[in-house]
Amino acid sequence: MQADEFGLSGEQLLLRETAARLARDVYAPQALEWDRDRSFLPAAERQRLAETGFLGMCLPAEYGGGGAPLLDGLIVIEELAKASQVAAFPVFEANTGPARVIELFGSPQQKQRFLPPIVRGEVTLAVSISEPEAGSAATDLTLTARRDAAEFVITGTKRWCSGAGHAEQYLVYARIDGEPGSRGIGALVVPADAAGLTFGPQERLMGFHGIASADMYFDEVRVPADNLIVQGFKQLFTAFSIERLGNTTMSLAIGQACLDRTAAYVQQRTQFGRPIVEFQSVQMALADMVLQVEAARLLLYRAASGAGHGAPTSLEASIAKCFANEMAKKVSDTAMGLHGGYGYSEEYGLERYHRDAHGWALGGGTPSIQRVRIVSEYLGRSFSQRAPARQRPA
Repeated sequence: MQADEFGLSGEQLLLRETAARLARDVYAPQALEWDRDRSFLPAAERQRLAETGFLGMCLPAEYGGGGAPLLDGLIVIEELAKASQVAAFPVFEANTGPARVIELFGSPQQKQRFLPPIVRGEVTLAVSISEPEAGSAATDLTLTARRDAAEFVITGTKRWCSGAGHAEQYLVYARIDGEPGSRGIGALVVPADAAGLTFGPQERLMGFHGIASADMYFDEVRVPADNLIVQGFKQLFTAFSIERLGNTTMSLAIGQACLDRTAAYVQQRTQFGRPIVEFQSVQMALADMVLQVEAARLLLYRAASGAGHGAPTSLEASIAKCFANEMAKKVSDTAMGLHGGYGYSEEYGLERYHRDAHGWALGGGTPSIQRVRIVSEYLGRSFSQRAPARQRPA
């Protein structure tokens, strides 16, 4: 199905083609090498993304951005990610990641200080949420930020931070002044060169090659009090919904790329004297791939269209992410099967997509967690996942 059938404007179709051309001509030829060598995106390529306007396209114009609706950013992310997830990641971070937290909740002074360098490609802002004992249970985080006069003093450990050891700044989620529960959680900007901040070795992950990931250790790290962007986990959930649509788009890109490659391959590959697409079993498998990809796109576009320049509803974001995450795993797996031995080869890139698909399903709230969110939002009631407190014997 052509994208204009989803009601995209002429400007959005042109934007899609511009991003697709950049991905095809510049990033696709380098994707295999970057994955094999676990190479980070070169600084020159980040600058190229900034010069095209892609890094700040959904950020406000008064801070150097393009002021575009969320859907425009997702269109670009998909086209870049179909060629290389490494190339798409900075655009994902800037338009659907931690920069949007600053845009949503920061003061005018904070926005002026932190957003323009991101738009210009001078700084990458990564997000740091998870901890050794706080993954899906994000509100269990224990990293603390203690107020000391005009500064916050941060102590603790972070884990699974995408960008750790490579980004210039981090939006760190911490417990502010020991305040209990979700209301005590805040987000602070911490520069990579802050005294007392160190990084563990780069993780050797199954996928996400070329995207940094490491532990972060905070030993009495001091940052100005004005680096606190927002406090209150319920507020931060608004930004999570935007990030989940970015995640959804990365998964959609995997599914679409695998579908495109497979549709071409099954018409070219011959066995028993005819193209394998003429076998009904292949047709059934390819049809399932089409159904899965198109359904994911519809769910994504519905959520993004409703968001406009802001955030989607939590329910629509969770539905889209859950479905797209599982779609990407299924479709990439089917694509590998239809390619036979070639699907198992690095040269064809399908195994790379399959590895990355599993990563997106784990990041930003797993499909299991999304299902809990879906039921909670759909029924309008909350469900505690915590075990009841044990009663002491009389």
